[in-house]
Amino acid sequence: MGKKQEALDYHSSGRKGKIEVISSKPCSTSRDLSLAYSPGVAEPCLEIEKNPEDAYKYTAKGNLVAVLSNGTAVLGLGNIGALAGKPVMEGKGVLFKRFADIDVFDIEVNSEDPDEVIKVCQLLEPTFGGINLEDIKAPECFYIEEELKKTMNIPVFHDDQHGTAIISAAALINALHLVNKKLEDIRIVVNGAGASAIACANLAISLGVKHENLIMCDTKGVIYKGRTEGMNKYKERFAVDTPFRTLEEAADGADVMYGLSSKGAFTPEMVRKMAVNPIIFAMANPDPEITPEEAYAVRGDVLIATGRSDYPNQVNNVLGFPFIFRGALDVRATTINEEMKKAAVFALAELAREECPDSVCRAYGNTKFSFGRDYIIPKPFDPRALLRVAPAIARAAMESGVARQPIEDMERYVEHLESLQGKAKETLRMIINKAKSDPKRIVFPEGDNEKILRAAHILMEEEIAIPVLIGNHDKIMAQIDELNLNFNGNQPVIIDPASYAKSEEYALELFSLRQRKGLTLSEARRLMTRKSRTHFGCMMVRQGDADSLLSGIDTHYPETIRPALEVIGKQQGLSSVHGLYMMVFKKGIFLMADTTVCIEPTAEELAETAILAAEKARMLDIEPTIAMLSFSNFGSVQHPQTLKIKRAVEIVKEKAPGLIVDGEMQSDTAVVTEILQKSFPFASLKEAANILIFPDLNSGNICYKLLHHLGGAEAIGPILMGMKKPVHVLQRGDDVTDIVNMAAIAVVDAQNS
Repeated sequence: MGKKQEALDYHSSGRKGKIEVISSKPCSTSRDLSLAYSPGVAEPCLEIEKNPEDAYKYTAKGNLVAVLSNGTAVLGLGNIGALAGKPVMEGKGVLFKRFADIDVFDIEVNSEDPDEVIKVCQLLEPTFGGINLEDIKAPECFYIEEELKKTMNIPVFHDDQHGTAIISAAALINALHLVNKKLEDIRIVVNGAGASAIACANLAISLGVKHENLIMCDTKGVIYKGRTEGMNKYKERFAVDTPFRTLEEAADGADVMYGLSSKGAFTPEMVRKMAVNPIIFAMANPDPEITPEEAYAVRGDVLIATGRSDYPNQVNNVLGFPFIFRGALDVRATTINEEMKKAAVFALAELAREECPDSVCRAYGNTKFSFGRDYIIPKPFDPRALLRVAPAIARAAMESGVARQPIEDMERYVEHLESLQGKAKETLRMIINKAKSDPKRIVFPEGDNEKILRAAHILMEEEIAIPVLIGNHDKIMAQIDELNLNFNGNQPVIIDPASYAKSEEYALELFSLRQRKGLTLSEARRLMTRKSRTHFGCMMVRQGDADSLLSGIDTHYPETIRPALEVIGKQQGLSSVHGLYMMVFKKGIFLMADTTVCIEPTAEELAETAILAAEKARMLDIEPTIAMLSFSNFGSVQHPQTLKIKRAVEIVKEKAPGLIVDGEMQSDTAVVTEILQKSFPFASLKEAANILIFPDLNSGNICYKLLHHLGGAEAIGPILMGMKKPVHVLQRGDDVTDIVNMAAIAVVDAQNS
């Protein structure tokens, strides 16, 4: 199937287009209808009449942006008209929602008269919290935005101008850092004099580029003082005294070339004549002014960015506008000013210098990204961009006096932004905050694993945990250097069992534990010094030299559990250890146990699983409500399996009478409140359970993996329950983020222990 047909099918299949409106309130009964519309709707109307600011309280205005265009400069398609540009505006709405949870109505204005476009925007001000102007040709776009900024009290932002300017400015700051040049010293050539080119030039000067050192070119050549052909007042601002008359002449000795023009506008000869370590931003779409291959063929010291996703350093507006509007809306800014734009620039530049998370690397074919010539700007799918740019915008709006509703607690605001990315982020932030309150020592037997090292770096930098790395000291230090992990002088604890002072003490303790189970002293010494770093790490936890163990990234599941049971052991009075997963959905969290350990549990073991899961839930600030699952509902089938579940419920109620628990019940009964209340009003559970206890390992393991891979749930775990001291297991496919999350859980577990 050709790309053309694939694109047409994408937009036409199923519900036509790319957007729909969904009610955020229930509207399924006559009562709902009377509240949503007549007569109940009159009440908020009257409140807003008395106080217009209440529109932000009673309507969607505060999270609603208009993407407005007249279709005169659509992408690379030109003046195709308002209606033909509608798919682009819908697409912009999808990006607003996907990246910043902002709702959008796309508005296509059938007029090329700038005054009519201005009038439409002004008349729409009561509807929207902000207006994103899109695909309006220059120079009309400048006039439209200027007039709207003067006359409106909501943010108005022409993304074609400022979005490109902000992203490219962030890239420029980082590129100059890498080549050791300063903004005030460079000579920059801007090829193009349209909306984005002029905005890029304005912002570059605002950041420190000297006006006389910026040469702008259009199709007529250099814009110089005294030129009259093809000029307007917006170009006139960039007219300088210069002998240059052509782009070729201006490129000679230039430090930077911005391309906002057309394919092939930069020639290899121009690149050859630029200054040492030249910076080229060839941002024409879909084909750049010069490709990286063409530039590198001329010289090896070039640093290049394009607008293309198939090349490094993509200048992509999606890194800006969703987060800029998010911050502006959240403080009810009256405008998006220069201070806010600069704040976005510096936030993005700083983000690119941080280590790139595995989730982003996976989205780009498992490519590793680290700050350097091929990575000077964050990737569009980096979830951290929202958490950096929106707060920077909000802070700048407050400091510059354009915020009508300042944010009092910026840390809580960042947590709120994380919650917009899904319930998982909110839950994990809570766990990480708990861990940060009292970091514990987490021992990693696989201390020379790259992912473990990268996770250790984050854990120390964020002060979540104190990582203890097991392995050869010199090898680990060499890997740290190779990975460019900067621990800022505070190096992680590295322990080599072969030379550790307590290795003999550990061997004697292990021999004492296992001498009647076939273990000799010489074998205990081998386990402690050479053979099993997992045994060694578990002994550290047993002896109080570490608070928890996290292992399994390089091994099979039993290879972590077996040493833990041999060295640390299960809690007194328990028949077994148990395992659970935290399954995080957009609208809720479920703890599912036993999904990892007990193959065919008895009623007593099922009861243990339930009680331990409830303890873990409380540890995570979740008030437990437990459903014991089966293939029947409350005795509907008499079978040994169902009777076992029924007995397990009785045991839980005997041992932990305060717990809300019931069963046996089918899975839909357990998670659908309506089924519970309508069909089983006698049940102890009155609402959907948040802990699901599976009758055996088969069902638990199958269910959580299907929910993770097909149901879109985020699976956090496995979390071991019932050990004397905290031990947790990593999975072989875990990435750095998974390791950090599990380490935070291990810290919280150690705190509670």
